[in-house]
Amino acid sequence: MDTTENIGITFYQNLGKLFYAIAAADKIVRKSEYTSLRNLVQSEWVAVDDLEDEFSVDAAYQIEIVFDWLDYSALKAETCFNEFASFYKENTSLFTDRIKELIWNTANSIADAFSGKNKSELMILGRLQLIFQEY
Repeated sequence: MDTTENIGITFYQNLGKLFYAIAAADKIVRKSEYTSLRNLVQSEWVAVDDLEDEFSVDAAYQIEIVFDWLDYSALKAETCFNEFASFYKENTSLFTDRIKELIWNTANSIADAFSGKNKSELMILGRLQLIFQEY
């Protein structure tokens, strides 16, 4: 696996961290949030590129894998968001306008999945928007 593939897989893993942070912002990841994420990975993210992991599976599924692992491990949403933010700042060239729009739509769909957006989710979405504007 070359450096480009490693960065691509790390990119999707960090998206998993971001989307987990949004779902876990209120300290509870609900089934509807999982469902929303899975539907969007299948319908939107798989089509982004042809990158595959070492098992010949579309790399976009790393989003779900990391999301699941973080939920199982019960990591703090804040930690996961900060890790995504650091990755974003160090790799802004990976985040085209199209990718940022897809991230924003996915993040909002996850936040809306259970009874609309709550205060914790709105705060993380606001921070995401600021990062996108700043860098």
